[in-house]
This record gives sequence, C-alpha cells and structure tokens, in this order.
Amino acid sequence: MSPLLVVDDLRVAFPNREGALVEAVRGVSFELGRERLGVVGESGSGKSQTGRAILGLTPPQGRVTAKRLAFDGIDLLTCPPRVRRDLRGGRIGMVLQDPKYSLNPVMTIGAQIVETLHAHERVSRREARERALAMLAAVQIDRPERVYGLYPHEVSGGMGQRAMIAMMLVADPDLLIADEPTSALDVTVQLEVLRILDRLVADRGMGLIFISHDLRLVSSFCDRVLVMYAGRVVEEIAAGELSRAQHPYTQGLLSCLPRLGESRHPLPVLQRDPAWAL
Repeated sequence: MSPLLVVDDLRVAFPNREGALVEAVRGVSFELGRERLGVVGESGSGKSQTGRAILGLTPPQGRVTAKRLAFDGIDLLTCPPRVRRDLRGGRIGMVLQDPKYSLNPVMTIGAQIVETLHAHERVSRREARERALAMLAAVQIDRPERVYGLYPHEVSGGMGQRAMIAMMLVADPDLLIADEPTSALDVTVQLEVLRILDRLVADRGMGLIFISHDLRLVSSFCDRVLVMYAGRVVEEIAAGELSRAQHPYTQGLLSCLPRLGESRHPLPVLQRDPAWAL
C-alpha cells in the first residue's frame, strides 16, 4: 500500500533582520501510512513548522522547499491553491497548540464547527448542528448545547482546546496533524481524546502526526517516533523501543524524565553537542 504522506528533504527558511535565510526545518524526511507518528523534541526544534509546512500554513515570508511533499499522490508544492484549500480542514486537519489564537473571537463555538462542515460537505443546517453537537459530546464537553452557543472568551483554555479538536475531527479527515492537542486537558479528558484519535486511526484508517513534548505519552500512544533537534530528525524509532534509543539527544531527553521511587540529586542536565545541529 502506498503511503498517505511522503515528505522528502523538507526545508523551511525565514529571513533574519539582515535578509539572510535561516533554516528552521532542515532536510526532514519521512513517510506516513495509516498510523500514529509521534514527533518529539524541545521547543524550537522545528516540530510545529514541519506540520504547518505540510498544511500550507507557513507565513508568507517563509520559504518552503522539498524534493517531494505529497499527500495521497497530490503534490502539495505544485497543486493549485484551490486544491490546497479543499484539502485543508477537509482531508487534512490540524489542531493548533493554543486555542486563544486559533478560534475566531467573534464567532460562537458552534458556528465555527458548522462552518468547517459547510466548507467541505453539502449538509443541511440541521444535520450540521447535530454533527457539531455530537462531536462536542465526543470530546467530553458537558452540556454541548450550551457550549455550542458560547464565544471562545467564555470557555476555559482546556474547553477551547477540546472545541478545536472537535472542529478538526468533524469533517472526518484522512490525515490529522495534532500539535500538543492534550497539553491543556486534565488526565481523564486527555485519555478520552486519545481514545477518539486512536479509534479514527483504527476504524477509518486515518493518519496521525502527533506533536508532543511528552515522551511517555508518545511512547505509549504512537507507533513510531521522530526525534527532532535544531530542525533535523536525529532519530527515528519504534515507539515501543524508545527506551532503547541510540542517539545521545534522545537518551538525554529520556534521562530527564522523573522516576517514581528514585532519588535523583542532582537532577540530570542535557549536555548538547554542537555536532548534533550540523
């Protein structure tokens, strides 16, 4: 079976104050099937910029190049803007990290979810409302009818993040890029959201790129893991083998995790090698 997504030598660069281009993503390559791919690394490693480049959300001043960037056989670098717009939010969804900056402040939660459906499917107003309410309930929002009519500033950060997840899942995408989708959720809701994502991957054959800082979560939820440092992929490993990672950066991240019943004084500090960034 051919991969759902092919990324070959993806590079994302931005101009600095002097006008010289600085690469935030440097030669990232991977293929994604109907599976859960975790992408981990510290802040600034290029995880989010990789996801945004796939979806076509790189800021205008940025430059995106690749030997190949294709989704289901569609060349994402050369396809017409209309095709890219149809894919975005329909077949490819992205849950952004902070709902405060992702949700429209002058539209109700329900109106934004319904708008997503109307942009990609021909459904009646009644059916769109019913599907929006069902998805709000699926992400463990109590009294979805009430939240449907609220504005983003009237909900908590965690509820806003769940509303974003509902908005991206309501159109049944083939690929979901989830950028820290559970960071603002409590543990019980986090597990329910992960069950929803897991069911979509298993039942619908959806591909999932799960961007996270939580190594333990990624190792237990994902199938494979990409470890990024300074815009590069320094290691690719099966999630179940993460504890046996070979790269010193991955080993350093793992050693910084707390361990129950183990006294650790002084706390470990990640020692970076300049060669990792080359």
